[in-house]
Amino acid sequence: MRSGNPALKESTFLDLGSGTVVSRDAGAMTLNGTVNKTGILLLLSVLTAAFAWTQSVVTDPDGTAMVAPGVTIYALGGAIGGFILAMVTVFKKTWSPVTAPLYALVEGFFLGAISAVFELKYPGIVFQAVVLTFGTLGALLAAYRSGLIRATENFKLGVVAATGGIALVYLVSMGLRLFGKDIPLIHESGLVGIGFSLFVVVIAALNLVLDFDFIESGVEAGAPKYMEWYGAFGLMVTLVWLYIEFLRLLAKLQSRD
Repeated sequence: MRSGNPALKESTFLDLGSGTVVSRDAGAMTLNGTVNKTGILLLLSVLTAAFAWTQSVVTDPDGTAMVAPGVTIYALGGAIGGFILAMVTVFKKTWSPVTAPLYALVEGFFLGAISAVFELKYPGIVFQAVVLTFGTLGALLAAYRSGLIRATENFKLGVVAATGGIALVYLVSMGLRLFGKDIPLIHESGLVGIGFSLFVVVIAALNLVLDFDFIESGVEAGAPKYMEWYGAFGLMVTLVWLYIEFLRLLAKLQSRD
């Protein structure tokens, strides 16, 4: 069992002491339970995102909407807080019934803030990104359940390798920005930049297939009940990434108009 999602790695369902699959006779992980908990996490993130959105936009005396001075607090606070809670959840999976909802709440502040900024610059972009994100989720879930897409070992290896490469590019880009530089072309609205964003969107979407397969494997293995929260958390991580990448791609496309 392998997933490109760092929250859903090969040893997630293994007992660290014996190296065998963790299984419980009662209160085992179910697919419906994971789906329900994913819905709860999405609802929690939407609630805080809506609040952050309202706090991130102000109207001047002329009636013009503009970014509020405190938008950075919600964006950075949500990003840093979400990262910390994600790391805690990854290393303490038994805490996921508590940390996963907290992650969704905190990540919502980040999503609401950056969505408000994108929406002010490119009106209508947030609705498009949301539709594309959940449309992709639904299409890939249907394709996976129907057998059109299979998470074979070669498929998994390819997606994991591509995900790692993207992560490396982003880390290098962040490091260069500390010195006032950046990787040329890929963050711009030219053909190379748009092509790079399309590639990242495709890889992020394919990670959903690996997540479906991984969660299904946990259900079949009889993983403990708390793993429903952990599986929902892992899926949430991928959805957040996919949504952000759709925002970036749409922004590049609209900036060319």
